[in-house]
Amino acid sequence: MSIVAKIYRGNLVDVTHIGHIAVVDYTGKILYHYGNPERVTFARSSAKPIQAIPCIESGAVDAYNINDKELALFCASHSGEYFHTNYVKSILSKAGLNEEYLQCGTHYPLAKYAADKLIANNQEPQSVHCNCSGKHSGMLITAKFLNEDLNTYFKEEHPVQKRIMEIISDICDYNKNDIITAIDGCGVPVHALPLYKFAQGYARLSKPELFNEKRKNAIKRITNAMTSYPEMIGGTDRLCSDLMRVCGKKLFAKTGASAYYAIGLKDKGIGLTFKMEDGNSKIISAVILETLRQLDIITNEELKELDKYYNIQYKNHKGEIVGHIETSFELIKDIEQ
Repeated sequence: MSIVAKIYRGNLVDVTHIGHIAVVDYTGKILYHYGNPERVTFARSSAKPIQAIPCIESGAVDAYNINDKELALFCASHSGEYFHTNYVKSILSKAGLNEEYLQCGTHYPLAKYAADKLIANNQEPQSVHCNCSGKHSGMLITAKFLNEDLNTYFKEEHPVQKRIMEIISDICDYNKNDIITAIDGCGVPVHALPLYKFAQGYARLSKPELFNEKRKNAIKRITNAMTSYPEMIGGTDRLCSDLMRVCGKKLFAKTGASAYYAIGLKDKGIGLTFKMEDGNSKIISAVILETLRQLDIITNEELKELDKYYNIQYKNHKGEIVGHIETSFELIKDIEQ
């Protein structure tokens, strides 16, 4: 079993967590791994930076004067804070649309203070509060610019989704006919492929010169927007935002639901993917940071800034510390570097 982390209650191991890690270069070579790097699994929201590419390539981003904060929001699983929802509305407004066009569904903001404010004011959450509303707004403005149907943009047979499939196949160097699809929580197609192939995709995103000029420029704009405005990608007290804020422009990172995670090392041609078998998105943060530590990607000073994601403690109802998480793996080196 590929145990990546253990939860201690007192001095006894109470729970063990199984996971998989793939560290891959842009050619698809596995550099390091732990567990099963060939595990086929859904990338979930980690695919959002790739799904944003056709928004730029179509011409919609420039036609509607979408700024870099808004572009970053296309890649987000945001917390529904005011600066997220305001920018979603701005994106739609620039294209002559409104939130009624969004087909992402609704839920209370992931940010507790934002959810509490709605509840205190007896307000129901709206589509803009959905963590995927940024992605959906990008899909919508692309369909609007290309004169495609706006009511079915989320369906697998729609040109918006067909373009995304083609681009995921290209970026990850993986036959589109082998990509398994299902429906994500926000209603659009979600894509499954081997963990190491999606890591290769992030490695290729980190080396945009591999692509033609149009795609190269789109990728650079997206990853630069992510690292320039990390607060748009997640929000307050979210790993994606804090990791990119602390590490500067050395990496871009994106979480996916059910404990999936992907990282690209900017200009290095290396990508990392992670998957926890039990879908525990809290545990995975410690696994990610331990991996970055083992690879000497993150400094001790940076790790200290991110300590709340690394040295995770459990408290009882009185606020007393009763347990903690420890990572328990060593990456396996696959090839000479």
